[in-house]
Amino acid sequence: MAPVTDTPAYRRVMLKLSGEALMGSQSFGIDEQVVAKIAEELREVHDLGVELAIVVGGGNIIRGLAASHRGIERVTGDYMGMLATVINALALQDAMEKRGVVTRVQTAIDIREVAEPFIRRRAIRHLEKSRAVIFAAGTGNPFFTTDSAAALRAAEIHAEILLKGTRVEGIYTADPRTDPNAELLSEVTYQKVVERDLRVMDTAAISLCRDNSIPIAVFDLTQPGNVRRVVCGERVGSIVRG
Repeated sequence: MAPVTDTPAYRRVMLKLSGEALMGSQSFGIDEQVVAKIAEELREVHDLGVELAIVVGGGNIIRGLAASHRGIERVTGDYMGMLATVINALALQDAMEKRGVVTRVQTAIDIREVAEPFIRRRAIRHLEKSRAVIFAAGTGNPFFTTDSAAALRAAEIHAEILLKGTRVEGIYTADPRTDPNAELLSEVTYQKVVERDLRVMDTAAISLCRDNSIPIAVFDLTQPGNVRRVVCGERVGSIVRG
């Protein structure tokens, strides 16, 4: 693998972290060692002078749609999922600040005792002051995924790229864990993602990125240094653009 460079290709980036990324090999909850490793990777990116925004999911604790299948009313389940993202955001904030990265959590639902409410201009000001910003509670509305929240916030703060860290190398024509013939796609258009149902992100998120010309980099988050490589412009994983 090529050495990691030190020159960022982007000034402001949005990173989408799934809740599952925080639980490591566990079946539930937060693995503190995994969170620490992610925080260290983010510190390295922040130290390059990159303005770093993050949207975190809550699937390691609860998913609204899954909860609705177990008898919980869908809207209630989605709000429970939003609260789960706040728990994850606070855990990540704690790990990042222990590594010297001043971090703010902003939530789409009002929980002023633990986080700031989302205010677009304030979020941009934090980024300009070299503070990392973690956006929690999705969009604040049921029926919308945290992928959609990441695309929405990326557009609102004028992020230059949306980074989606996954557990596989990039975008495949099928699930590589179940299909040995799955092919890795190094580059694909927004339209092809939708047409071929490649499940990179939901359709609303893809449409938001397409309409705002925000490329999406999909890569293996478990590979050390990959976040930095992508931010520095190396071709890692897959890229979605027009």
